[in-house]
Amino acid sequence: MDKKKILDNFQINKKIKRISLQIIECNIEENEIVLVGIKKNGYLLAKKILDELKKNTDFSFKICSLKINKKQPFDSISCSLEISDYKNKSIIIIDDVLNSGSTLMYAVKYFLDTKITQLKTVVLVDRNHKKFPIKVDFKGVSLSTAIQNHVEVVFENDKIEAFLH
Repeated sequence: MDKKKILDNFQINKKIKRISLQIIECNIEENEIVLVGIKKNGYLLAKKILDELKKNTDFSFKICSLKINKKQPFDSISCSLEISDYKNKSIIIIDDVLNSGSTLMYAVKYFLDTKITQLKTVVLVDRNHKKFPIKVDFKGVSLSTAIQNHVEVVFENDKIEAFLH
């Protein structure tokens, strides 16, 4: 199947700016925000969002990666921060594409074992094929695709693009 570009670098950067402003708006009462990028692309996207957040606010931020086995998400999940680093904080979980919702659901579950002030979710592309009752708070684009399609977000140097296969 041919791949079709669905978002170019310019479009994605505009979406990152909008998402960062939404994050600021919903966290106006917070002292510190923790950005959690689901490894690998979610973390790369989280770094881009952090860069944009720093341009628009003087909030305090922490960023970390969350490693989840996407084939067996229940097996093991590991975070690059200690619990004390995100306890009583606002958490934003970030991933590139939402397919079935299982990865995002297990990421949310991981943080629900700790007292936090707020938890929001971000994806660049929401494919609308959820098998789990998970909601995305901030998204770049909703995309209705056939179940056999694949959405790929490619990070290359300073360029990000999204493709439909």
